[in-house]
Amino acid sequence: METKNIMIVGVGGQGSLLASKMLGHLLLSQGYDVKVSEVHGMSQRGGSVVTYVRYGSKVASPVIDLGEADYIVSFEILEAARWLPYLKKDGQIVTNIQQIDPMPVITGAAKYPEDLVKKLKDSGAKVDAIDCVKLAEEAGSVKAVNLVLMGRLSHYFDLPEEAWMSSLEANVPAKFLELNKKAFALGRDAV
Repeated sequence: METKNIMIVGVGGQGSLLASKMLGHLLLSQGYDVKVSEVHGMSQRGGSVVTYVRYGSKVASPVIDLGEADYIVSFEILEAARWLPYLKKDGQIVTNIQQIDPMPVITGAAKYPEDLVKKLKDSGAKVDAIDCVKLAEEAGSVKAVNLVLMGRLSHYFDLPEEAWMSSLEANVPAKFLELNKKAFALGRDAV
C-alpha cells in the first residue's frame, strides 16, 4: 500500500496531540507501518501546532511535504487555510469552523479573513466543515473537539468502528470515556 499522509493542525491546547496519538494507535492496530511526528509551534501562546501522521506498508520518513497530504484535519478554520498548500489535489479537509484570533488580529494589526470555508472550496479543495465546538458541548465538554474531529475523520476511512473505539479506549482516561465516545459519535454522524 502506498503511504497516506494526514496533517492534524490547530492552535496550542486544543487536543491535537491526543488526536494524533489515537490515530497512530488505530493505524498500528490495523497492521500499518506508522510514523507520527509532532511539530510544536508556540503552543503555550496559542500558536500554530501541526502533527504529521503517515501510514502504509513501509513508511520511511515522518515528514509531509508540500502537496502530499491526503487529509488535513483542522481544529480551527484559519489553520486549515494556513496549511492548504500541503494538501494533495484530490485531498480532503476536515475542519472545525471555530475561529480563534491570532495575535495580529488581537493587536489590531490584521483582520481575521472572511468566508474561509468558501475560499477553501474555491481553491479546489474538498472541505468538510462542521461546528465541532457545538457538538463537543453537546457531548458534555468543549474539550472534546478533538474526538468530534476524529469521529468526522472516521467517516472517510474504511476501518471498523470497533477499531476506532479500541484506540479511543487505549488513549483516553476511563473517567472521560463515555463523554469522548459520545463526542466521536456526534462527529461521525454530523450532517
